[in-house]
Amino acid sequence: MIVTVTLNPALDITHRVDRLRPHSAHRVREVGARAGGKGVNVSRVLHTLGLPTLVTGLAGGPTGEAVRRELCRAELPELLTPVDGETRRTVAVVDEHTGDTTTLLEPGPVVRPEEWRSFLADFAACVERATVVVLSGSLPPGLPEDAYATLVHAARARAVPAVLDTSGPALRAALPAGPALVKPNADELAEATGESDPHRAAEALRAAGAEAVVASLGPDGLLAVTPEGAWRAVPPERLRGNPTGAGDAAVAALARGLAAGVSWPRRLAEAVALSAATVAAPLAGSFDPTVHRRLRDAVDVHPLPPLPPLPALS
Repeated sequence: MIVTVTLNPALDITHRVDRLRPHSAHRVREVGARAGGKGVNVSRVLHTLGLPTLVTGLAGGPTGEAVRRELCRAELPELLTPVDGETRRTVAVVDEHTGDTTTLLEPGPVVRPEEWRSFLADFAACVERATVVVLSGSLPPGLPEDAYATLVHAARARAVPAVLDTSGPALRAALPAGPALVKPNADELAEATGESDPHRAAEALRAAGAEAVVASLGPDGLLAVTPEGAWRAVPPERLRGNPTGAGDAAVAALARGLAAGVSWPRRLAEAVALSAATVAAPLAGSFDPTVHRRLRDAVDVHPLPPLPPLPALS
């Protein structure tokens, strides 16, 4: 079972309009609302692929209850630790004319120390049944910067690999704990390392403690730096659509490949195909199965020459 952790889940609300114009009123063509947050999206993709998964995290207030109800309707098992604060909402506005998406993200509730301790106890019980844990998204207010480091240590103590998808101080603080895989995007990679070259930046994250690094390069695919070598994985075509959740689909594929012991090239091809298939779907956590099947054997995965060893991040 793959356990996902979403410490700052959300009720994702998606509006679709004919064309988004600033300073204007808009008639919404279609509205979707469902449980979201990066780890929830990962579990949703895994569930669609037929893999057992468990959603964990923190949830509170009426919005938290709406998240729980939607997960139940989607037949996604959850163990969300209660908090007193109100779970956040996100609003995505999709411009049907351009295909662009504008997203508004609320910060989330302030988590008290006793609520964090309750989650840690719940997480420890879940890890006992996990093959892989996925730690995704931002930290809500009130949690320490090393929250993910604590979870990586807890997973490693039980010989369970941890996949980490976060950014900024939370990412840097977690690296010395030794996550099995980190998956930043290109901007997050540059921010964490100060390196403009993605390959060198990924090597710097490995030097800082990550076992493997897979960086999302948007429509240009993925860059992977691993103990077995480095690769670029490039999609055979560019798709228009909603990119929200594409990175989460890539994480789902990478976690699945890690759990199954799939080779890195095959793992990366699947991650690129699934990510692209998510862009072709209307909502985060969904993917177009026809696009997925069409692309997964057409992704170009090629090795990269090694770079000289880099010093650890300061």
